[in-house]
Amino acid sequence: MSDRLIYLPLGGAGEIGMNCYVYGYGPTGRERLIVVDLGVSFPDMETTPGVDLILPDISWLIERADRIEAIFITHAHEDHIGALAHLWPRLKAPVYARRFTARIGTMKFDEQGLPRDAITTVAPRPETIEAGPFRVQFLPMSHSIPESSGLIIDTPAGRVVHSGDFKLDPDPLVGEPFDPAVMAQIGAEGVKVLACDSTNVFSPLPGRSESSLPPALNELVANARGMVVATTFASNIARLRTLANAAVANGRSVCLLGRAMRRMVQTATETGILRDFPSTVAPEDAAQIPRENLMLIVTGSQGERRAATAQLSRGKYLGLSLKDGDLFLFSSKTIPGNESSVNRIMNAFSEMGVDVVDDAGGRYHVSGHANRPDLEQVHGLLRPQMILPMHGEHRHLREHARLAEARGIASAIPVNGTIWDITGTAPVSAGHVETGRVYLDGSVQVGAFDGVIRDRIRMALNGHVLVTLIIDEEDEPLGEPWAEVMGLAERGRTGAVLTEAVEGELEQFLNRADARTLGDDDKLDDAIRRIVRQVCMEEIGKKPEVTVVVSRLME
Repeated sequence: MSDRLIYLPLGGAGEIGMNCYVYGYGPTGRERLIVVDLGVSFPDMETTPGVDLILPDISWLIERADRIEAIFITHAHEDHIGALAHLWPRLKAPVYARRFTARIGTMKFDEQGLPRDAITTVAPRPETIEAGPFRVQFLPMSHSIPESSGLIIDTPAGRVVHSGDFKLDPDPLVGEPFDPAVMAQIGAEGVKVLACDSTNVFSPLPGRSESSLPPALNELVANARGMVVATTFASNIARLRTLANAAVANGRSVCLLGRAMRRMVQTATETGILRDFPSTVAPEDAAQIPRENLMLIVTGSQGERRAATAQLSRGKYLGLSLKDGDLFLFSSKTIPGNESSVNRIMNAFSEMGVDVVDDAGGRYHVSGHANRPDLEQVHGLLRPQMILPMHGEHRHLREHARLAEARGIASAIPVNGTIWDITGTAPVSAGHVETGRVYLDGSVQVGAFDGVIRDRIRMALNGHVLVTLIIDEEDEPLGEPWAEVMGLAERGRTGAVLTEAVEGELEQFLNRADARTLGDDDKLDDAIRRIVRQVCMEEIGKKPEVTVVVSRLME
């Protein structure tokens, strides 16, 4: 049986977030495997109420854990590393990452009580990790977080370049710049497959450098009258430094609000990536500084309810509050799906008299992902035989595949759960595996099809009724049934109290029920549910979730 090279996305292909990719090499069905990234997506109240994080379903990997050689983490964004500590105990493979990313991963392992030595810190190319049939190097790429890397994966079937998240930034301010000469050298050595970020494939202009922002940000802060508050992604160390420098240049003290932001700055400083971040003041000291001499840099650019931005929009946070004449800057792009939360916060600030500035004009934020011309440049430098679009919704993957094919490069649309044989000169579909998502709900993981979140959504949409009934030793009702409602109107269209209307109908039913029904819990349960829903539909136009508790007295 001949060996083959396969590619399998389990997350991040057909969506933005929750990245998890698998490469395999060996005999069909017995390939040795490596995993690239274990990330999360974030919940919303509409589809995943109460959920803390969304993880990729790695059941296929768990069943083949003895074949996994290693896990490689490209960078420390949550959609690439956020699931590592939650899922590693099911895989227990060695983890490799660069210094900054490894430090973030180690902190996550500490929180979960996992062994620190499972994560190995590696240097960029030319250092090489031997992982079964794979030889892997970390390729520095500029992005919106320090030490983001692509992977050069050499296999007996040829070289794969896995881009990770990247942009072509010659001056990212913090971190490594894009070097076209290095990229061209890798291309000259021969690239069989490029698995490539597709996020900004629809953006027609070349991406802008992080170094283009300081003048505009300095001008904004210089013209502000009251306190300035700015929010951005906590992991964007370069942006945090630019904002802090703008504050200091205009005579303002800097205060960081938000655990994630403080942790990122601390980690970047401890790993030597960040050497010149301005000194900051504690929140309790910031409250004593005149407003015109203070700048807060805060978490919550995506409207996260518990983050500092949302807390400030609701009033006061750690003794600090905004008022008429202050300025609030969103130095970030709103991720699709978060618009309503962000707009709600903007309007709350506006009602306070705060001037809200966002990035609608492109002056105060640049993307961390390569635009269409940048992707074309990378295609030309690496000259791969085939391109596998990743990190994007289906429309992004499809457009990226078209872009590749227009240059004469073989491509496909490899969405989550599809196995692709990339041994030859073009990707060939080689099967499909069941995949999906797992919810971190509190401290436990629940499957998307376990019914937990489905029931929660149903209760949120339709309310809940609890009916309690006592049956005596002779299978006769003891007293009257009683109902408790939650999330439903107190009175119905007839003016009756809803619980009384429900209890009245149930009492009539029990009075006429035969002995067979009263003696069978299942029959009772079905009948009571039906009656409750019918009454509620007539009174309030809702069919609630119903829980029936039948207590039987024994002789």
